[in-house]
Amino acid sequence: MTDITRRDFVSGAVAMGAAAMASESLFAADSRTALKPDELRAVYVPWGHNMWGEALPEGVTKLTKGRLCNDHLKFDETIWRNVVDRLVLRKMNMVVIDLGEFPVYPSHPELAVKGSRSPDWVRGEVRRLKSLGIEAVPKLNFSTAHDAWLGEYGRMITTKKYYRVCSDVIRDAAEMFDNPRFMHIGYDEEKVRFQHGFQVVRENEVWWHDFLWFVKTVEDAGMRPWMWSDYGWSHDDFVDKCPKSVLQSNWYYDEWLDGFDLKTMKADAKGRPILELFLKLDKAGFDQLPCSSNWLSKHRKAANASNDECMARTVKFCREHLAPERIKGYLMAPWPKDYDNPDFLKTVSAAIDQLDAAM
Repeated sequence: MTDITRRDFVSGAVAMGAAAMASESLFAADSRTALKPDELRAVYVPWGHNMWGEALPEGVTKLTKGRLCNDHLKFDETIWRNVVDRLVLRKMNMVVIDLGEFPVYPSHPELAVKGSRSPDWVRGEVRRLKSLGIEAVPKLNFSTAHDAWLGEYGRMITTKKYYRVCSDVIRDAAEMFDNPRFMHIGYDEEKVRFQHGFQVVRENEVWWHDFLWFVKTVEDAGMRPWMWSDYGWSHDDFVDKCPKSVLQSNWYYDEWLDGFDLKTMKADAKGRPILELFLKLDKAGFDQLPCSSNWLSKHRKAANASNDECMARTVKFCREHLAPERIKGYLMAPWPKDYDNPDFLKTVSAAIDQLDAAM
């Protein structure tokens, strides 16, 4: 028995009803009414950066092409917190965090660089993000083109040592991120042309062997694997052989100005059907988080173009052509430079704003 009276109950019910009506009215006026309740508004932000450099032998101080890995952590906590404030302001509900060399992995502290953050720091930040309504997803890129953060282990692919180290850091990341729903495994651009100094590439049966091993290892650690889908651009068997449990992020930046009209556009300059892969994945029954970007390549710069509308056009295309129940949200990848670059915060903030406007 409680002390509440009937009059108190009725008064409270009326007040709650009025509040609900006001809330519904406000939401009806919100441009985001097209959102599904569980639709993910995800933004990619790196903590580490040794996915785009080469880990070379001691004494090698420069490269004719490409760049060396950072031997110290390039991370600015003030800039990061400003990014988080922007995520909250624009009601983003997920951030995909590229780890690389950022944390001290408990199982392999030798992967750390000067200034790498402790597991306790990572746990604390993941919990802070959760308190702000933002789900943090760890990303460990295991593409041989983007795994310099693995140091010498990245040149040991398909060996017992390689598998042991990779499974160890997967479990470390799962623990630091408090057993997250997803882990992004990267797996993009595994080609010689993206590597300098050392060229290590898996192909055909070996690529599939390792990829399926990573899928199982991530699932065994209690997470759903998530990947970049570009292997499917040039391998027709991808949609048939890839497990449906893998969440797909095909990425399309309208790089060669082919546009979004399937009637008039063609494959990209290399003959890859990038846009059409969204349709193939959908037909095959994959869940997708389509990805776009405000990043500018040399091709678009040369054409004096921009990517200011690419995310909005990506969202429009996918909503028109894909089954809504298989679109789990959208991912914005601004690909900012290091934190010491003055444009880092500007680039990421603009990306967040564009995803908000697009959805």
